[in-house]
Amino acid sequence: MFKLLAIIFLLGSIILTNCYKFTSKYNSKLKNITGIVTKYSIDGNKLTIYLKAKEIIIINYYLKTESEKEYYTKNLELGDRLKIVGELSIPNNNTIPNGFNYKKYLYHKKIYYLFTANNIKIVSKNTSIFYFFKNQIIKRITKIDKTGYLKIFITGEKDDLDNNILQEYQTNGVSHLFSISGMHVSLLASIILFILKKVSYNNKLNYLVVILFLLFYLFLTNFSSSILRTTIMFILMAINKCYNLKVKNIDIICLVLIIIIIINPFYIYDIGFQYSYLISFTLILLAKKTNKVRNKLVQSLYISFICFLVSFPISIYNFSSVNILSIFINIILIPLVSVAIYPLSLLTFIIRPLINIFVLAVSILEKLNNIFANITIFQLVVSKPSIIIIFAYYVIIYLSLFNKKYYLLLVIMLLIQKNLIYFDNSLKVTMIDVGQGDSIFIKMPNNKESILIDTGGKISYNKEKWMIRNKNTSITKNSLIPYLKSMGLNKLNTLIITHGDYDHMGEAVNLVNNFKVEKVIFNCGN
Repeated sequence: MFKLLAIIFLLGSIILTNCYKFTSKYNSKLKNITGIVTKYSIDGNKLTIYLKAKEIIIINYYLKTESEKEYYTKNLELGDRLKIVGELSIPNNNTIPNGFNYKKYLYHKKIYYLFTANNIKIVSKNTSIFYFFKNQIIKRITKIDKTGYLKIFITGEKDDLDNNILQEYQTNGVSHLFSISGMHVSLLASIILFILKKVSYNNKLNYLVVILFLLFYLFLTNFSSSILRTTIMFILMAINKCYNLKVKNIDIICLVLIIIIIINPFYIYDIGFQYSYLISFTLILLAKKTNKVRNKLVQSLYISFICFLVSFPISIYNFSSVNILSIFINIILIPLVSVAIYPLSLLTFIIRPLINIFVLAVSILEKLNNIFANITIFQLVVSKPSIIIIFAYYVIIYLSLFNKKYYLLLVIMLLIQKNLIYFDNSLKVTMIDVGQGDSIFIKMPNNKESILIDTGGKISYNKEKWMIRNKNTSITKNSLIPYLKSMGLNKLNTLIITHGDYDHMGEAVNLVNNFKVEKVIFNCGN
């Protein structure tokens, strides 16, 4: 019954979210808005606020002076009520084929407008006890740690971590280590439950305390979809255990999906939720098979292989690439994070002098990650598949996990997907939107030649130190390379630079450093 209901709800959510158009409660001509700050960040001269009013609206405000930046840094807090004057704007769709669609991403989070602010006024300070504790936690993290890792492991926020380092984790297929997920929450819940059992023998009371803590933790992490899944899962399993209902784990995780869809049907489009739920579902489904493997190392390899297979279609659909080496990288880095670094982050938050040990631990993690990121031979790039192909992948993957003879079919399908570009006899010419500059991509029939003419480049003017942002966007990493990978390319035959203006060749160095380019042709004239 649970399995059938889960399928019905899943299909129902897909139909609902694709057939019904959800719209904003605001008029596009709105000039001022009042609401509560639920999230904010200050990066250089840019202040970004998630404001909760009738709905969540993202506020962008460009700070005019250093003293104004200091004012908001010291005075702005979560839970504050703001009055903001400015103009609404609609988020942009992707202008590059297969590129990240920011408008759709926000729509799935029920955010319909951006608001460019001209003036921000703090009407009243926070009065919520929950936001008070959250503010105190964030302030303590900021005082203790400057690496950004403590904030990641406790609140799930990646704002303070360098983009290049995050890119390396993604390249290695281990970026999930920094999305607070079932692994982290389960460990946290187990620690609290262990301590409570030493104090009280009342099982129901112990579970209730843990559940209340997890609900607050859910609030602390801005209701992350993966944390929501884990919290609901823990609550249902606690009820199942306390009242001896004898409901199977596979039925419980089906019920989790039903509840999450009822809460918000758009959660099914969240990549973090897709990874988290499908991996958890599969591991529960195959629990008997994995438990039969007695050798712990072999068991870890098998579980890592299962996780890789299940996450593979999601990765190639969203990123057009996957790192086969991640099967082994996960065996090394997951224990390092789950057994050492994550518990150490919690202890460091409580006992501040441990920060030096924590910094040493994350530096070891970064060093290992950097070593693995430089091993590019195992990077598999395929052209972006359709939803139907993704569905076919999952059918074959689940058949393979129960019957080894289907692995051959999976390999054949992957080889076909990998080499599709060589069977495409069309000539493709794409003018890539790189802002002010130019960039043109040409792919010859059957991929005999791939040529990129100019790379574009964002001209950066001299700014005062306080205005410089840590999170500068890169055309290469955000646009050019993802587009080339989505075409199934892992290298360019030729890069042609027409002339030396920055808006034509500014990203050339980044492209060559991050993507294989066989030949570069410069115009040596004017």
